[in-house]
Amino acid sequence: MAKDGQAYLKSLRDGRSIYIDGRRVNDVAKDAAFAQATASAARLYDFQAEPANLALMTFRSPTSGGQVNRAWQLPRNHDELVTRRRALEQWARLTCGMVGRSPDHVASTLAGFRMGLSAFRAYDPARASALDDYFTYARDNDLFLSYVIINPQADKAKSAREQPDAQLVASIVDEDPHGITVRGAKMLATSGVMANELLVSGFQALQAGDEAYAFTAAVPLSAKGLTLMSRRSYEQNASSTFDYPLASRFDENDAVVYFEDVKIPWDRVFVHRDLKMAQAQWHETRAHVFHNYQCMIRLKVKLQFLLGLARKIAETNNIINYPQVRETLGLLAAKVNNIEALVVGMEAAGEHFEGYFVPNRSMLCAAQVVAQITYPEIVEGIRTLAGGGLIMLPASHADFENPTTRAIIQKTQRSPIAPPHERVKLMKLAWDAVGSEFGSRHLQYEMFYSGASFVTRGNAFRFYDWAAAKTAVEDFMESYDLPGAQKLEPAAE
Repeated sequence: MAKDGQAYLKSLRDGRSIYIDGRRVNDVAKDAAFAQATASAARLYDFQAEPANLALMTFRSPTSGGQVNRAWQLPRNHDELVTRRRALEQWARLTCGMVGRSPDHVASTLAGFRMGLSAFRAYDPARASALDDYFTYARDNDLFLSYVIINPQADKAKSAREQPDAQLVASIVDEDPHGITVRGAKMLATSGVMANELLVSGFQALQAGDEAYAFTAAVPLSAKGLTLMSRRSYEQNASSTFDYPLASRFDENDAVVYFEDVKIPWDRVFVHRDLKMAQAQWHETRAHVFHNYQCMIRLKVKLQFLLGLARKIAETNNIINYPQVRETLGLLAAKVNNIEALVVGMEAAGEHFEGYFVPNRSMLCAAQVVAQITYPEIVEGIRTLAGGGLIMLPASHADFENPTTRAIIQKTQRSPIAPPHERVKLMKLAWDAVGSEFGSRHLQYEMFYSGASFVTRGNAFRFYDWAAAKTAVEDFMESYDLPGAQKLEPAAE
């Protein structure tokens, strides 16, 4: 049996410490701030557990024999990689690609770590064994994992240890034969409030003296001393699903995580006080590639949804046959196809790594750079096509219930192809996607979740095959020289 929604929701009732608006949440699955988001996550598990979807969405665990999500699959060849991708695509479609940290994301991170287990073994066999065992545990229980890998923003010109409070950033403050003790904060626990466990690590470069911050570990949300403080809930503030069809159901949430002397046993510690391994875990394995490959799959689905939204707006406003509108939609379609082409291309040009088959790293880095540019352009395209129609909408669905305002809506919200309530429904969806608080958060998210642009472009520089590109130029230059003369010797100094 595959994990279903009921099992998932039951797993959230573990005594976790979640705060929002100055109050502690008793049950995230029932609280007005999180209930619909957790219900959407439960629907992912229900979908995979349906008999008709088992072959698409799951595979048999080699250790437990149970059916688990394909996000945990370690592909051995191109066909297995594509089969895995199709499962991830289907999950993304269930949320219109709007849940960036669905359960398949950090599962992909952990799978990337596991495929690079040799790097962990070279670093420390005991930590490698802990990682191997934890991967098996997380896979066989089909856990929903989130992670926190970013430090709280304080003085960004200073390292973690140089902050006014040296324990602002989560660090190891004690250790004994049983494990490590962590104190301090991490962010942004996207989907953290509805996950089972957190992977705690770091992505920022560390310097000598930062060893206490150089660790990677896994901790359950129910751990003593672990507290999540949520940002504003867009779901809770959505007046209805009609008015906020995305925010009301797919607000995955983000939270600051505070560790108040949280004890983590050694069998859940994968990197321990090692500056080099804190970076190597991402790039000497294929964790960076594999989890960002999942991001590109999800983004592809999301952009296809937004492109369909742009087309439907043009049709509803009866501007679809304007040459300039077709030009705009054609350009947007090309940009969306570009992301899909990069996904397919990084699979086709994939590489064998430690007995597994993973996407092409250089193409993945290129996709990240392109994605950060493309998403704002798609949003801008929708805004341009919709114009003032995104603003001049009824305040809420209640305006359809009052005879006076309903009559005004019938006169003013017109379309040659749709009745007034369908036009309002479409424009409400468009506003939630690109203009609401939820939509604005998604713009910020898609522009920065991979890192600042100098980071993604730096990786594109780092992993491109410059030697081949330079060799092509140098080989061609060898085919010609000064006419009728020998090569000139370099001038003497």
